[in-house]
Amino acid sequence: MIELPDLVAGALAAGTLSALALLGAGLLSSRRQRALQREEITALRDRLDPAQAELAAEVEHLAGRRIPAAARQLTHPRVAVPGPAQPQFIGSPIGIALESVLTSVRSELGAQRTRVDAAAQAGMRGATREIQAALYRLQDALRSLQQRYDEPELAQTLFMLDHENEQSLRRAQVAAVVCGAWVGLAREESHLVEAVTGGQARLAGYHRVRVNNHLEAGTALVSHAVEPVAVIVAELLDNALRHSASDTDVVVNLEHVHHGACVTVDDAGLGMTQDERDHARRMVAGSDPILLTDLGDPPRMGFAAIGRLTRQFDLGVDVSSPSPYGGVRAVLRIDSHLLSRIDPEQRPPAAGAPRSTRRAPEPARTPAPTHSYGSESEERAVADASGHQPVPDAGGLPRRRRRTPVGAPTPQTAPEAPQPERRPEQAAAALGALQSGTAAARAASEGAGASVADETAAHDRHETDYEGGAAR
Repeated sequence: MIELPDLVAGALAAGTLSALALLGAGLLSSRRQRALQREEITALRDRLDPAQAELAAEVEHLAGRRIPAAARQLTHPRVAVPGPAQPQFIGSPIGIALESVLTSVRSELGAQRTRVDAAAQAGMRGATREIQAALYRLQDALRSLQQRYDEPELAQTLFMLDHENEQSLRRAQVAAVVCGAWVGLAREESHLVEAVTGGQARLAGYHRVRVNNHLEAGTALVSHAVEPVAVIVAELLDNALRHSASDTDVVVNLEHVHHGACVTVDDAGLGMTQDERDHARRMVAGSDPILLTDLGDPPRMGFAAIGRLTRQFDLGVDVSSPSPYGGVRAVLRIDSHLLSRIDPEQRPPAAGAPRSTRRAPEPARTPAPTHSYGSESEERAVADASGHQPVPDAGGLPRRRRRTPVGAPTPQTAPEAPQPERRPEQAAAALGALQSGTAAARAASEGAGASVADETAAHDRHETDYEGGAAR
């Protein structure tokens, strides 16, 4: 008979053996699973390593090529931004994430660039305001000296200094306009041709500009449009003079159009390429924001200033057409609401401004009164034969005029001599001659007042010579 303790010990031994067997089976199973897991991890690692390398290469491509190209595209729109280097990223979550990074970088770069440029424009605007004020003070001082002194050589020197100061003032004014400042001057209503010649006078090569005025006499600009038109014309002429040979002329035509007037500038330069023409057209349109970094180094501000002014004052400039002389044609359009009229008789344009080629309508002539005797042909025959012209008096009877020398034109038929255009240097020479004559007359007057007796004696002594000189 087996005793209870032996049974318990046997059961325990059997349980222990079964437990050990189960534990061994579990260990074997877990070992197999770990081996399988290691194999899977190794396979995944083998697959992940190339993917990581591809992703790293794509990020390097984004940082090294795509972002710099996007930054350059902000200033050079024709620069192309490359796409992903790995085709499998196109449209994938990783590719979409990288495109989002590129968009964010481009947006932030544009915002920072705008803020930096605005700060630069504010600084330049303040500086140019001070420079303009100083140049205006210098201009006033030079003109007061021109009025004070009569020496012709000094007057010519002051004129040259005033012209140099005018050119410096134009450059400062253009820089201020590009930076968002006001045009700087408020003028009264002026003849349109005066605004054009005023812009011409601000340039070093003004003598190469030939202005043809085909406007109706009295065509003028409203007050707030005078200075903008002068600035725009000066910049268009400066561009034409810079890009054409020094022995060629720049032709300006002023003409009426259906909705206002046009100022056309033609040069005989090399013209512009299509890219340059497109850039100039965008600049003068004034629709895009103007940044100093877009204007080159050194910045070329002429077209940018024109764009600012055309947008502010509702003007139009077109530079898309070639000139018939081989260069560039620039057309400034001035709408009717910016035009006014000035009576050319009461307030004629400046003496140096080209006169209009349009003839004013002649007043209607009243017919000569008829006579109760003879005929008009008989009176003309009498006048031709005797040299007298019969003119009826108040009582209806003819009276004789003084004999007119044969071949001498009468005041009614004498052709009016054309007035030559006066250059600025001719105006300065005339001013110097006038001042010299004034000084000589003043000196003669002072000498005459010193001794009345000597003057009387000298007059008696040289009376015959004086009369002979006057006759000559």
